[in-house]
Amino acid sequence: MNVSTLQQKITALKQTKKAILLAHYYQSPEIQEIADFVGDSLELSRKAALTNAEIIVFAGVYFMAETAKILNPSKKVIVPDINAGCSLADGCPPDKFEEFLKNYPNHVVVTYINCSAEIKTLSDYVCTSSNAIKVISTIPKEQKIVFAPDRNLGNYLIKETGRNMVLWEGSCVVHEAFSLEKLIRLHQKNPDAVIVAHPESEAHILRTAHYIGSTSGMINYIKSSPKTKFIIATEHGILYKMQQEVPDKILIPAPSKEDNTCACSECAFMKMNTLEKIYTCLLDESPEVLLEQEIITKAIPPIQRMLQI
Repeated sequence: MNVSTLQQKITALKQTKKAILLAHYYQSPEIQEIADFVGDSLELSRKAALTNAEIIVFAGVYFMAETAKILNPSKKVIVPDINAGCSLADGCPPDKFEEFLKNYPNHVVVTYINCSAEIKTLSDYVCTSSNAIKVISTIPKEQKIVFAPDRNLGNYLIKETGRNMVLWEGSCVVHEAFSLEKLIRLHQKNPDAVIVAHPESEAHILRTAHYIGSTSGMINYIKSSPKTKFIIATEHGILYKMQQEVPDKILIPAPSKEDNTCACSECAFMKMNTLEKIYTCLLDESPEVLLEQEIITKAIPPIQRMLQI
């Protein structure tokens, strides 16, 4: 089946099955085109909590679908590819993290939403890149904090909030793929360009950025900026939605260390989702995200604290 036929069949199936398709910004354009909602992790979490649909199809990575299930335990949550994981989430195994926390008994645990459901059960607060500063700021200054699993985001938060947090040594391979040398050369060729970066990027990339923010934060910044040219240091998939929002502006992906076809950074896990897989998973209502009730019960409070903030 060609792209348009698949899109039509998926749209028809969504209506028949009372399903909603949530897609992350890093999904391919043909998936974003038919999604009921496209957003970053926080926006998709909110949408998952508010939906009236009977089935949630989550085109993102697995931990995001788990969050949707935690917030909607009575709804069926399905994913196009159950193996669409996350290097950051995989780098923080629950058993090792639990052992790690034993060294810091009087600490409040704040975890970035890019982690497994089990890690969320060990947390006091969950946050995203767009609300992390706000979440940290609500915690009393005298309270010690453990932040996990992204050390780059953690170091950025230490710098922004002045809090001396204990960090888990995890990172996202996609946001560590940018070449500083190539970025500097690119900016020299485009001296009028504004560099915007995601806070999961390494410190040396963040030091070059004129603006640091979440996926949605970048879009809002570029929309409101009087500048016309931007170098974007985050996953390449964001450029599709971003260009729609700012058709009159020039968007250039920040170069990666590897010499790949697009010279940019892409998340292989996000790109595992395809229209064919979305059609099949809707048709079969599988693979389904299933979580034990105990995990859901323990993971809800830290997520709700974030949504309340």
